[in-house]
Amino acid sequence: MYHIKSRIWIEGKEGVFLGEGRIKILKSIIAEGSLTKAAKSLGMSYKKAWSLVDSINKNASQPIVITNTGGLGGGGTIITEYGLKMITAFENINKNCWDFLDQQLKDHQL
Repeated sequence: MYHIKSRIWIEGKEGVFLGEGRIKILKSIIAEGSLTKAAKSLGMSYKKAWSLVDSINKNASQPIVITNTGGLGGGGTIITEYGLKMITAFENINKNCWDFLDQQLKDHQL
């Protein structure tokens, strides 16, 4: 049996907007509550994680990630409502893409 391998991403004016790696960091931010913890949980440097988040926000029409600097209560990072919608949209597009590719293999009897 054959399998199609593919990766999709969405590009904006400033380069890659969303892809699987960027979605992972966004979901990790949701789970961990901070960019530092999210990066650590993914085995990624803070600098790399910040670079990904910065590029996401630069390509977005609205903020997706908001960071709060530390202080007495500590800092944190949140994903906006718009960001949550973008995560869902990307995941739906990605699933639909995979479903389509799987169907193509069946249709062509490969």
